[in-house]
Amino acid sequence: MLNESTILVTGGGRGIGAAIAEAFARTHARVVITGRSTSALTAQEDVLREAGAAAVLGVTADISQAEQVDHLYQTIHDAFGAVDVLVANAGVQGPIGPLEDASPEDFAEALAVNLTGTWLCMRSAILDMKAKHRGKIITLSGGGATGPRERFAAYAASKAAVVRLTETAAAELRSHHIDVNAIAPGAVNTRMLDEVLAAGDRAGAELTGARDRAEKGGTPPDRAAELAVFLASSFSDGITGKLLSAVWDPWQDAAFAERLRSDPDFCTLRRIDGKHFRSTDT
Repeated sequence: MLNESTILVTGGGRGIGAAIAEAFARTHARVVITGRSTSALTAQEDVLREAGAAAVLGVTADISQAEQVDHLYQTIHDAFGAVDVLVANAGVQGPIGPLEDASPEDFAEALAVNLTGTWLCMRSAILDMKAKHRGKIITLSGGGATGPRERFAAYAASKAAVVRLTETAAAELRSHHIDVNAIAPGAVNTRMLDEVLAAGDRAGAELTGARDRAEKGGTPPDRAAELAVFLASSFSDGITGKLLSAVWDPWQDAAFAERLRSDPDFCTLRRIDGKHFRSTDT
């Protein structure tokens, strides 16, 4: 039952992370949010209390910095004990434009936040979860994770790496009853959309779609939030190492969930050539 759990949502002060944190608050869990904006966290704490969280804690941290992640987890341990569920949502867009035009500093920052930051938060959560011999880790995929994303090379590369990190962690942690999955949230209108619009022609072909989304609205963030709650719950036990679309996948369907458990290649990143699949008989 999630009302007995401590949930950590990184990047929980805004956007998709805020929606995910609110969904967990409605389950009456203890919800911890972290991000780099203290003011955004403070405002979101009030929202989470009103939504019904059993307890709320906001901790300002840059998850790309190991010492700040260590401090984050120590603060959580002092307040609530071990983390039961990690939602590694924090991410940045990174440089927009032809990949050769990106500065090394901007490219490295995107990888540091999106990939290394996810790993740092996973590393600390795993220690908590191994001690309990159970746990749930949820990462966030994004545009470019499963196919090329022109003009967004740093973001695409980091998100593809996050998905493979998710699959690898799932394989390592299966015997500890720790499920690790990634969510593709869809084209949600967040601050990243504003960055695409501000980039103008540097965003290439995506600019037209961004303008259309700004006018008509994007994917509701609640879809990713509902999927996150499912993946954190006991109803998803045994589903691990998967990349699930909040928009397209019928994750509520029992037959779909059973295939997630039984087919090791279903909803994963694989080369489609008929030669590199694992047998379901092993």
